[in-house]
Amino acid sequence: MQKGPNEELDSPIGFIAADCLEKLMHFLPSQTPLKDFIHHNSLHAFQDRKFFDAIFEASKIFGYQVTLELKDFRGLHAMGRIKASVLDRLILQKKGDANAAKWRHRLLEAAFDETKQPRVGRLRSLWKPRLGIDLDNAVHPLLFRVMGHYLDQGISLWGFPQVAGGCLASIRVLERESFASFFSTQRAKQLLLDESCTLEHLLGIVVGDPALFEQYLFDQQFAHRGWSGMVATLETHPETLLSPREITLQDFIQLELLLEIDAIEGKLGSGWQPLAVDPMISTFDIFAPTEKTELDEVFEIWQEAFEWSYYDEVLAGLLSAEPESGKSVKAPTFQAIFCIDERECSFRRHLEGVAPHCETWGSPGFFGVEFYYQQAHAQFYDKLCPAPVTPKYLIKESDSATSHSKEALYTNNTSKLFWGSLLTFSLGLWASVKMLLLMFRPKMSPAISNAFAHMDERSTLSIENRSREDMENGLQIGFTIEEMAVRVEGLLRSIGMVSQFAQLIYVVAHGSSSANNPHHGAHDCGACSGRPGAVNAKVFAFMANHPRVRKILADRGIEIPAKTQFLGALHDTASDQIAYYLTESLSPVNEVAHAAHKAAFDNALNLNAKERSRRFASIDTGQSPQKVRRAILKRSVSMFEPRPELGHGTNTLCFVGRRELTKQLFLDRRAFLNSYDYRTDPEGKLLAGVMRPLGPVCGGINLEYYFSRVDNHKLGAGTKLPHNVMGLIGVVNSCDGDLRPGLPLQMIEVHDPVRLLIVVEHFPEVVLRTVQSSPEMYQWFINEWVNLVAFDPLNKTLHRFNAGKFVDYMPQAASPSTITDFESYLESAKEMESNHILDATKENLPVHLIRS
Repeated sequence: MQKGPNEELDSPIGFIAADCLEKLMHFLPSQTPLKDFIHHNSLHAFQDRKFFDAIFEASKIFGYQVTLELKDFRGLHAMGRIKASVLDRLILQKKGDANAAKWRHRLLEAAFDETKQPRVGRLRSLWKPRLGIDLDNAVHPLLFRVMGHYLDQGISLWGFPQVAGGCLASIRVLERESFASFFSTQRAKQLLLDESCTLEHLLGIVVGDPALFEQYLFDQQFAHRGWSGMVATLETHPETLLSPREITLQDFIQLELLLEIDAIEGKLGSGWQPLAVDPMISTFDIFAPTEKTELDEVFEIWQEAFEWSYYDEVLAGLLSAEPESGKSVKAPTFQAIFCIDERECSFRRHLEGVAPHCETWGSPGFFGVEFYYQQAHAQFYDKLCPAPVTPKYLIKESDSATSHSKEALYTNNTSKLFWGSLLTFSLGLWASVKMLLLMFRPKMSPAISNAFAHMDERSTLSIENRSREDMENGLQIGFTIEEMAVRVEGLLRSIGMVSQFAQLIYVVAHGSSSANNPHHGAHDCGACSGRPGAVNAKVFAFMANHPRVRKILADRGIEIPAKTQFLGALHDTASDQIAYYLTESLSPVNEVAHAAHKAAFDNALNLNAKERSRRFASIDTGQSPQKVRRAILKRSVSMFEPRPELGHGTNTLCFVGRRELTKQLFLDRRAFLNSYDYRTDPEGKLLAGVMRPLGPVCGGINLEYYFSRVDNHKLGAGTKLPHNVMGLIGVVNSCDGDLRPGLPLQMIEVHDPVRLLIVVEHFPEVVLRTVQSSPEMYQWFINEWVNLVAFDPLNKTLHRFNAGKFVDYMPQAASPSTITDFESYLESAKEMESNHILDATKENLPVHLIRS
């Protein structure tokens, strides 16, 4: 069925606009604005399928690169990072002994055509050969600029008019009341102003055949998946914008169709026909089942071989290590609860090294206290808990002595005619001088995202709720005593800290300071919705110190000695600096102890900085740890540093168990460490709560790094060097490109794209019952988006989760080597640098190495 360009087509047979839009929104990227950067599975729309089936289907439909290229896998095999024994084992398991030689040849030597021929994009691309018009070049620049201005959150000096009805209604107002027009043809303008004009009618003009409408819309929207995904996300989550904007994906598509009509008619005149007039065009289902090719099978074997070559080293180290024999009778000198973030893995290791009698623990970095936070003098609330959680509480900061410094150059007046001219001459020279000074002597400035500025160390927080009537915007200000006790008990029991409390317990949150980095939220705490966790650490410490909370906990079997005090802290993972909170409440004895512990933290941070420095080409790792740490600090505040830190790069592991299980292992900053003691939870009643967030949080981080690494062009943000921030919601290349979802090159170039391995210390039957208790949790494991191994704590055996059950597993790895000191570790790193075939600055060390 075809229609002329002026005919009505409001109810086409076989096309339901609402269903098509819902389907589009499911497959488009779901990244929120930069202020709420939350890591997630880039291919979330395919998560209901098995991992390899899903990624190869996505590749055939959308043209994504979903693994490393064949030459990369072969190079990894040649240098020994993919072990021949692991590869041979997988070939035998999947193809049998009779076909082993043939498949070994295919993997190592056979030539394959690796080019992609995606289904999406084929239909709409026919405009160019048929009519000689490139609709992308004709439409996208104006479309993106209009969207950037409409959604702007503070960059633009003049706001887009906001009227009831959303984006398209606002554009109609501008079209009616302006001398200029968005369109060059009268027809497009009339269609815009006709409020009865529907999506179906516009598709009828452009496409013609309703059977092609869905295919055309997928082609159109995936030509700029970044903007389309942002609009779809804002339609379903408008609260993510601080300055509200009403917009729908349907409005966005209708505007684009109007611009396409205008571009075609402007070039060809009024006699053009819809695309479906061409008799050679046929319909096909872009989501029809895909067939697994021989090349897909080759990639699957290579990917698993890459993963299990690494996993086997770790698991062999786990079996070879000799865990410490339980807790001593004497309480530790101090204890520290860190976020499970893998960047804290090395900090904990060094802290345990310089203070052998301390204990470190791991918990998600919001520390079980979920709330919105309003900084002193701030207008908006910050969400400080995991993204899926909707808090009912509000913490307000007051009595802040910190005044936010301002830079004279950063003022709206620079864009005004008189003041702009004056300021250019008066401040322009100083600005250039200051730029040169910052190049050679970097320091903190108002233009830098400062993790410690999120909360004043000495400010007051409204933590305790004294009246249920104390509300603001539907949120309860602070927590009642019972609510505090529930949260403190929940965290302590979940990590197994129920006895032998030290006199000082540090609750160490993390954040990241960096300059000139739009993705700084991706470096902050994911459990705090991409923000520093300092407030959470201080709130939890306050709760755990509260006498009435302590009394409730004692009644419930957790007796915290009166002399024990909790302190909040914040570790800046970019600069390796630390700040402490609630120190003014310390007893005289604990004040003296804290001074000694601060020295231990400081020494550990020096060593941590030196360990990190091997990946930074600009730092001489041969210097003393103190000098390296000072260089790390300068690097974190340099306006000219595209890699202030490498974020979660190289994340690969997640351990759920006692620290004794991994304390002797050198894990190379690659492991999320979540404390859990099976002995305090023999039936696994607490385990579900511990494991439930691991898929969305740790798995989400891992998969976003994975896909941004293997396809940085389509699933990542590309190099950050040409990035401009658009409307404070996203980044684009140059000034009018598509929004770039995913992670920039400088965050993923050292990352090994392997799936997360979660190791749980508990009996296999308990772990199986736990993961099956929640369909959402089970999907991550049964569909193999993350790998799962249970470590039997009594038999010291490993059990791999496969096809819905646990099977015994014995790693094929050589005996672990021994590292005797940190200097030999650095020498090992340097020796391996020259053989790195991936786009990484430094090689990863073997991760099964035992610490002495």
